[in-house]
Amino acid sequence: MNRMIRRGPALALAALVVGVTALTGCSGGGSSDTLHVTLITKDPNDPYWVAMVKAAKAEGKKKGVDITVASGKDQTDTDSQIQAIQDAVTRGDDGILIANNGPAVNDAIKKAESAGLFVVAVDTPTTPTDLVPATFASDNRQAGELIGKWTAGKLGGKPADIALLDLFGDKVVSIDYERDQGFLAGMGIPLGDKNKNGDEPKTGSYTGGSYRIACNETTDGAEDGGRTAMEKCLSKDSGINVVYTANEPSALGAVQALKAAGNTTALVVSINGSCDGINAVASGQLGADAQQYPSKMGQLGVDAVVAHKKDGTTPKPSAGLDFTNTGIKLVTDQQVSGLDSISSAEGKKLCY
Repeated sequence: MNRMIRRGPALALAALVVGVTALTGCSGGGSSDTLHVTLITKDPNDPYWVAMVKAAKAEGKKKGVDITVASGKDQTDTDSQIQAIQDAVTRGDDGILIANNGPAVNDAIKKAESAGLFVVAVDTPTTPTDLVPATFASDNRQAGELIGKWTAGKLGGKPADIALLDLFGDKVVSIDYERDQGFLAGMGIPLGDKNKNGDEPKTGSYTGGSYRIACNETTDGAEDGGRTAMEKCLSKDSGINVVYTANEPSALGAVQALKAAGNTTALVVSINGSCDGINAVASGQLGADAQQYPSKMGQLGVDAVVAHKKDGTTPKPSAGLDFTNTGIKLVTDQQVSGLDSISSAEGKKLCY
């Protein structure tokens, strides 16, 4: 156990008497066998991250791991994530689980690894992926493809007037372009650079009909960002009938803007699978949602640190991928022939 208490003698003694749980706010026993892991998410309140934290803590309690939780203020905040990494190094933690907010955190991750911490990516692969030895995530490109295929099937050959609402405009994060490009590929729209947003042909043919990309806006993954982005799109083209959104908060914002504009027929699709999102599928606000499983990411991340500290084990990625795939399901109440999906009622049993 390599936890380093970098304090003066009196403070160190006090910390040992009180127990390490006072530092973390978790329920570990504080014994010499306890491992210490920091879980760094992107947002402190989003149900997706709350579910991941809850699962990681539950697994930690079973496996003798104290979990310290930190996050960015939102999905744009890298400074808070960098500080959390530095804090984990200073405490002498055994490992870090991080859903990174972009490559700005890479140098801090490298320093943590140099200090002996086992760093695992959760949800969002690092860029490059091999910056860390293990990643637990959904296949975001597959998630995009699922909602793209559903959209193409649902349109049934009708012209597609598409709004693309992505995550970021100021940085490149893999989940952003993977979801967007996966959606376009699922629609049968030709891609430019599959690892870049916005360079695909603006008009042409999708599987079954013609398409036009009316706009490509960013949302920062937030509800107000989704609303503003959708308003911009509608100001350019009031006839939009397909809205791709990279995550549910931005989708719910887009739905508000569509409703205010009197557009009640556009097909809105998204990715995440929270209870809010699945309820939106049940109410018809979202046509389809690709459901991910953050609880599994948190659980497997903790297990990976425990195994590595025990015998040096490093998880192997799923076949054909450079990460361990934690699974995804298409949730819709409007089934498309030939496409596997589950209903919103089934999705509610798995949501968070």
